[in-house]
Amino acid sequence: MTKSELIAHLAAQHPHLRQDDIEAVVGTVFREITDTLARGGRVELRGFGAFTTRWRQPRQGRNPRTGEAVAVGGKGMPHFKPGKELRIRINGGRDPGSEE
Repeated sequence: MTKSELIAHLAAQHPHLRQDDIEAVVGTVFREITDTLARGGRVELRGFGAFTTRWRQPRQGRNPRTGEAVAVGGKGMPHFKPGKELRIRINGGRDPGSEE
């Protein structure tokens, strides 16, 4: 689902809300998540999951065309860990992390 599909879906579910207002809310939520991660923070949405950043160490890479060694600098990467409720729902009502 794309951002525009999400907005259209929410507009169809809530016809009493203006589409401009829905776009503003969705944009604000995504912007706040992005801004928090950019500051090194953590965003936890109970039942859904948690967004964090993880640092990738500098490493030696290779140019795929020439095979030449290339220095790749360290960088922060976004990471998502799904919550238990999301894992259960995706797996048809059973928790894949539990012993059965």
